[in-house]
Amino acid sequence: MKVHVAVSSEGLPLSIVTGPGNEHDSQQFEPVMADIRINIGRGRPRTRPVEVVADAGYDSDSIRAYLRRRGIKSNIPANKRNQKKPSRGRPTRFDEATYKNRGVVERFFGWLKLGFRRIATRHERIDACFQGFLQLAAFLMIWRRI
Repeated sequence: MKVHVAVSSEGLPLSIVTGPGNEHDSQQFEPVMADIRINIGRGRPRTRPVEVVADAGYDSDSIRAYLRRRGIKSNIPANKRNQKKPSRGRPTRFDEATYKNRGVVERFFGWLKLGFRRIATRHERIDACFQGFLQLAAFLMIWRRI
């Protein structure tokens, strides 16, 4: 089972989704994005981040179209394996300075696996129990930062 996560620029989890281990990460992109809820204050929470920074594994026309349809800026490097067809039109937007901040996602997984051994070794056989421990770990990470 894979853990897919959306993380804020401070390294706090916004959305955690689990998926099958034999499925590509890009297949769980839309469920992760649909699960984002950002409470800003009064009123309903935001469900749309300003920008998404992802690695080259998420470089696909469907993901870029999904983000464009929702009005979200994408900062995804071009995957070299997707360059078989000749490129036409405007090149995709990619900002290296912003992409360097993607390390917060890797740091989040480091905190998750070092701070919560039960999640790193995955003792649970039932998916709902594992997801519960993921939610508990996310809560504790946010609580420690506040």
